[in-house]
Amino acid sequence: MQAAEPLTPKSLIPFLLNVAPVLPVFIWGPPGIGKSAIVRSFADSVGLHCVSLLGSQLAPEDIIGVPQIVDGKSRFCPPTLIARDEPYCLFLDELNACSQEVQKAFYSLILDRRIGEFTLPEGTIVIGAGNRAEDAAITRPLSSALVNRLVHVQLRASARDWLAWAQGAGIHEMILSYIMTRSDHLWSKPPKHEEPFSTPRSWEMMSKAIAAYGESITIEELKALASGLLSPAHAQQFIAFARIRERQHDLSAILKGERDWPERPEERDLLYFLTQQLRDRLIRELPSDEAKLGREARELANRAKELIISLARISTELAQILVTETESGAALPSWYTIELTRALPRLAAKR
Repeated sequence: MQAAEPLTPKSLIPFLLNVAPVLPVFIWGPPGIGKSAIVRSFADSVGLHCVSLLGSQLAPEDIIGVPQIVDGKSRFCPPTLIARDEPYCLFLDELNACSQEVQKAFYSLILDRRIGEFTLPEGTIVIGAGNRAEDAAITRPLSSALVNRLVHVQLRASARDWLAWAQGAGIHEMILSYIMTRSDHLWSKPPKHEEPFSTPRSWEMMSKAIAAYGESITIEELKALASGLLSPAHAQQFIAFARIRERQHDLSAILKGERDWPERPEERDLLYFLTQQLRDRLIRELPSDEAKLGREARELANRAKELIISLARISTELAQILVTETESGAALPSWYTIELTRALPRLAAKR
């Protein structure tokens, strides 16, 4: 569903508050991004009990019920999970993972808010959600009749929204610090083969596992957890971050001249992480227009240039990272990239 408007968790809530009470909404998004949690939070905010149905595990009779003979006539009796007296929020999770027969059973429920002779209580809200075809998840095409009965939006990951939530949700301080440093690692595109990948859900799971170990957790134990929950590249970088914290070899100290780049072969993962950390800081703090450069930003730019020159002496390949885009497509301001390539023509040659 590429045409649907992408919304962050923060902007999705007001959208649901305005639209969901009058029209059924379908939320598209990759696994682990927080679709279910947002719907439950929305239901709580409007004072409704949230009833979840998992589309991939439903049969048509789970929706329309089974027939019974009453006064010599047959009638379908919908399940008590749906047939309620008070209004509620009906969450149809993985709706596009159910069979065509189940999708047909949802037609009247979604559009007319009724199943057979049962009508949903006034004030009931219907919200569906599902993964996209490109997410390597179990999906089936939604019929055009069902597509046309729903308002479609896409949910995209937002590190800012997630951090605002995580700080009040007890997420481990190490993970908060890491995502603040590498916000582009909050989520990664699901791989085409069986391999862990990073999502808000997997970072929350990582937090719970670290908390279960307690303060005694070792780097090797962290490595086992990270490799089982995160994208391989993100797991490697998270472990480098943990080692940096352990050795107090952080970027701030390097920028202040209190420490040098780590140069030993066994520290190459630390050097790689620090290089990406410097690039991300420059992207955040340097303006796109050089004329708007303040004193502190100019000092950062000049000091970073010195560091990049010294980094190139250690590894031209790692220095090249500074002038390449991040995974999310962010890049250094063009004026600063020109400065760097003038100081280090080798960087321009490799672009």
